[in-house]
Amino acid sequence: MGLNEKLSRDRVFGYLRNENGKIVNGRGEEILLCGMGIGNWLLPEGYMWRFEGPYNRPHRIGRLVRDLCGTEYAVRFWRDFRENYITEADIQAMAEYGFNSVRLPVNWRVVMEDEPGIHWRPNGFRLIDRFLGWCEKWKLYVILDLHGAPGGQTGHNIDDSLDDVPRLFTDTESDSREKAIALWEEFARRYRDRWIVGMYDLLNEPVRTPVEGTRELPDLSEELKRFYRDCVAAVRKIDERHMFSLESVFWASRADFFTERFDDNACAHFHRYWCTPDRSVLEGFINVRDRLGMPLYLGETGENTEDWFAAMYPLALKLDIGVNVWPWKKLETDNSGCSVKAPAEWNWIREYTRGGDRPSYERAQRIFDEYLENIRYENCVKLPRVIASITRSPGCAFRACDYASVSGDVTRINREGNPAVKWEDTLVRLGPDGEVSWDLYADGKRGVLNLKADFGSSALEIKADGETLLRTSVSGERTLTVPIPKTEAFTLSLRCVRGGFTLERIGWDRA
Repeated sequence: MGLNEKLSRDRVFGYLRNENGKIVNGRGEEILLCGMGIGNWLLPEGYMWRFEGPYNRPHRIGRLVRDLCGTEYAVRFWRDFRENYITEADIQAMAEYGFNSVRLPVNWRVVMEDEPGIHWRPNGFRLIDRFLGWCEKWKLYVILDLHGAPGGQTGHNIDDSLDDVPRLFTDTESDSREKAIALWEEFARRYRDRWIVGMYDLLNEPVRTPVEGTRELPDLSEELKRFYRDCVAAVRKIDERHMFSLESVFWASRADFFTERFDDNACAHFHRYWCTPDRSVLEGFINVRDRLGMPLYLGETGENTEDWFAAMYPLALKLDIGVNVWPWKKLETDNSGCSVKAPAEWNWIREYTRGGDRPSYERAQRIFDEYLENIRYENCVKLPRVIASITRSPGCAFRACDYASVSGDVTRINREGNPAVKWEDTLVRLGPDGEVSWDLYADGKRGVLNLKADFGSSALEIKADGETLLRTSVSGERTLTVPIPKTEAFTLSLRCVRGGFTLERIGWDRA
């Protein structure tokens, strides 16, 4: 089965389920989830606003807007922020880019009152319901992610915790645990008949590393396992059909957490950031799949370069691991799906978060009003090369060292000609009969390859799925442009017939 079929939005149909370690749809067809995460919308993070100091989590950002602009303005601001940050235009763009899924992070305070007892916030559910409607229209599965749980499940800014302690697991008298399970029971009641909700992602990145900075935590892995067992059992009394997405401890990084499946219809969800993009960082979870029969989902990853994306994500997809890239948009970025332009006077706000002068109410309101306009998708800067890099499709470039296979006289060197140590400094040297191949994804359109190399005096052959595209002799530093007739995923191979040459990166552009 080809990559194009597994990624197709035509496979967005019916409830997802685990079948022999693969995710299949309502027709029993295998689907590889590939999409982006909606960071910042229902759980704002300070770095996505380029804030510093204490303003790094939702309730503190909320206090900042109130303090600078007044209570009445703050109420209006957050209403408009929820309306503008993600609209149907964002979902349409994701679908047109070819994604088949989207991960929706939710802060519990959006749908539940932060008060004694359990009281729901209808407007929060209205936002989620509308979002699901857009995804049904544009055929993207939604991974419903409890990114911030009552009490905090991580112990960091990302869960909107009060004091960087994962009190969901540590406190004995609070009702955080009961509230978190009640919230998932409510999600199950509301969405048990909505198959567009592809998976229930019970907790984002539960339990950070035991020691970080000056605060030490015990290993809470067993508490997390107990929560999963209880939460799964509670949801299954209401909803027998939806798939669970279960994350491991320590920033969802530890494969050895998975000693059980927790449910027959669950996937092992993990995160990878700022690592060498090769199979070694996936191997532990591949072993989980082999051992427990759980499908794999690289459910949060990103914040890196286009080269890194083009190395990491095609490799994961080839290994039948779904991918979700973080985040879809943020302020002044070059590595998300799109970039929010900073208001002209945004530095007034940023300087205040660093301890600088406070702007007037009028100035602050004017700045935040401009921000509300800039966050709309139609006003964002589009970053199609980032999107293309995720599947290594036309419009991206990739490093030659990220090959799928190699044979013959091929060496990995750095710019000084010595054996390569760092991935980002690696060049590929091909000698006579040296051959390398790369997996590329043609998304229904033809493309062209641009190979810039120091060819010396060489002869080479280029093939696509075994079909010869070019045989040529070439000398010196040159860029070869090779039209590619393929419109679906294919394997590109390059063989040195005579001489030798060195490659660094390959451009894979639209025709």
